[in-house]
Amino acid sequence: MANRTWLGLCLIVLLSTASAGGTGGNDEGPDPEMTPFAAHDATSPSVSGSVWSLKLVLDDEVVANGSTVAITTQICTNDGVCDPPVAQESTVSDDGSTYTISLTPKDDHTYVNWRVRVTWADGSTEDFPDADWYKVWSSCWFDGTSWGGPEADATGCTEADEDAPGLGLLLTVGALTGAALTVHLVSRRT
Repeated sequence: MANRTWLGLCLIVLLSTASAGGTGGNDEGPDPEMTPFAAHDATSPSVSGSVWSLKLVLDDEVVANGSTVAITTQICTNDGVCDPPVAQESTVSDDGSTYTISLTPKDDHTYVNWRVRVTWADGSTEDFPDADWYKVWSSCWFDGTSWGGPEADATGCTEADEDAPGLGLLLTVGALTGAALTVHLVSRRT
């Protein structure tokens, strides 16, 4: 049982590390043709320590039927780890058509993930994107293989992380996995 626990913990750590997804530096946002959003505007690139904002405009039809929106964000860092998702407090325009949020990304962030949950007039909900995130890349990002962004060559952007971000985490997970497998194999022999 202990062997499975160690192996399970190793897998959880592996799964909780960030994978950039998509193409490094290419922001991803909602398509007005495929979503209930008429438009969106996000600060791009996001900059560590500076205010990042998002404005989301709903289709007239969605506003007219009384549907509402909740926006969730997640900050991911250049070492390959994402913070837990955070439900954001939105400022809503008087007519209910525009939702605005802002936050300040931490140092060394790769991108800001964001998604939207629409609560339709009948009380049902739908997430956009479904089981994924929209993404705004930072001014200095690492996508797992290369650095990019307008500050990628700036002093301090890649300098502190030249030894492959996440390498320590990868080595730790590898060691834990190896230990768990060794304990498992030894216990099977006895």
